[in-house]
Amino acid sequence: QVQLVESGGGSVQAGGSLRLSCAASGSTVRRIDSMAWFRQVLGKERVGVAHIIRDGGRIWYSESVKGRFTISRDNAKNTMFLQMTSLTPDDTAMYYCAATRSTLANWGWTRGDKYDYWGQGTQVTVSP
Repeated sequence: QVQLVESGGGSVQAGGSLRLSCAASGSTVRRIDSMAWFRQVLGKERVGVAHIIRDGGRIWYSESVKGRFTISRDNAKNTMFLQMTSLTPDDTAMYYCAATRSTLANWGWTRGDKYDYWGQGTQVTVSP
């Protein structure tokens, strides 16, 4: 099993930056390959934001964050990061990290049902 714990959320003004972290732990954590960040606004569907695999490849972003967000991971620390810059109120959401032992393809990484493990989420609020 794998446990995921997000941190780093908070409240910032538009134009600001935040860095989210997702710490993974558990007996099978080293088998995790695809990891991703999703976000969800209350009352709306959870959507994929960024994806990365264990070797640092297959980095994909949603169009809404491309050029502003950067995903990375530190396998030695079993931690994934999301550096968010130039934040806007539209980025306000609960951010979740997700992981799977599978290596996801570009066509599938945004599907929540492709992931085996989820964190509890961290709230990001961006004020005008």
